[in-house]
Amino acid sequence: MIKYLGSKRTLIPTILEAVGSIARTGTVLDLFSGTSRVGHALKRANYRVLANDHNAYAHTLATCYVEADAEEVLDDMTGLVQDLNKLAVGVNASPERSEASTDWLSPGGRTDVARGAAQQAPGFGLMSLPPGGRTNASLLTDHFTKTYCLDSRFFHPKNGPKIHAIRERIASLHLPRELEAVALVSLMEAADRVDSTTGVQMAYLKQWAPRAHNDLALRIPDILPQATSGKGSAFCMDALEAMRELSPEADIVYLDPPYNQHSYLGNYHIWETLIRWDAPEVYGVACKRTDCRERKSVFNSKRLIKDSLAEVIDACRAPAMVVSFSDEGYLDRAELEAMLSPRGRVRVIERDYKRYVGAQIGIYNPSGEKVGKVGHLRNTEMLFVVTPRKVTRPRLGPATHRSLPRARRLTPA
Repeated sequence: MIKYLGSKRTLIPTILEAVGSIARTGTVLDLFSGTSRVGHALKRANYRVLANDHNAYAHTLATCYVEADAEEVLDDMTGLVQDLNKLAVGVNASPERSEASTDWLSPGGRTDVARGAAQQAPGFGLMSLPPGGRTNASLLTDHFTKTYCLDSRFFHPKNGPKIHAIRERIASLHLPRELEAVALVSLMEAADRVDSTTGVQMAYLKQWAPRAHNDLALRIPDILPQATSGKGSAFCMDALEAMRELSPEADIVYLDPPYNQHSYLGNYHIWETLIRWDAPEVYGVACKRTDCRERKSVFNSKRLIKDSLAEVIDACRAPAMVVSFSDEGYLDRAELEAMLSPRGRVRVIERDYKRYVGAQIGIYNPSGEKVGKVGHLRNTEMLFVVTPRKVTRPRLGPATHRSLPRARRLTPA
């Protein structure tokens, strides 16, 4: 899966153990699904997963890894990846070969960018940017390459036209929703394997990362068969709205909210553009989408997070909950326990983990000068497991036992 800030890769076994201690089967609502790494693992463990995230790229990842089932899309995806990789080779070919290699495209496919690049700059796939990372933008006219390869240096210029051509091709095919999501995730992950960052898109490396020189190549994502508990679903809703609408269907809700100032839209704005394919206006050295300034999450606000998270938790109608939070977050353990304890018994599991790469290399200004020191190299991830409290009933004699009403399903306190 894509490199991701706050990824729960190392915490997956602990999360599965926590969920399994509550129920071995059933439905889990993953309210802040992100890369769907957790939802994918829960689906593999045969839970029915309802995955939600308000960002378009995260919703697409959830559609691929939670909703799409191998038995429905794998055969079609095998041929599609082969065709898309052939297109990538054609874009990087010589002028003569470019003309020959693109005639298999459907009428909706665009070849003008590939042909224009080849005619104006033969051998462009081997070209390197001059010092400063700028070259003549007229060599390539597509928005993605100009923005993320020339105006910035997130991807090597030889791969920008490939990403553009493949994304255009996917759009032209008008694929069924689940198959289109799998194809888009395949492209997103291929681009992630040849990027030139430390893992977030707030900045790019001054010198090309070695992987940036590799040729873009798509692979089939790890699509799972349908879980025995039922078919999963992906949603793109506000967290509070999703909790109100979806939690009544769930046996367990898993919460992994943003917990400090780091915005996922700001950190992964290129993936949002790749999925929306809307050629947005951009700003700054990192060429962020302008809507990064407008689409703010309350969970990234120190002032708003406590009341906002409390409102989401209060809206939960599932009997049990598992909550991930970091000691780097705006709320501490005591505040979270106080927030969760009205719902039932709270058990806390703590795990030590290494901070993300960008946090370990220090703080630099736009000129590349180091201006801040690393505060710490490790963090503690807290997992709050919330289950209904057991009701203690008095011992009754034989005469009164029969007069008890029929037991009802317990709900959280």
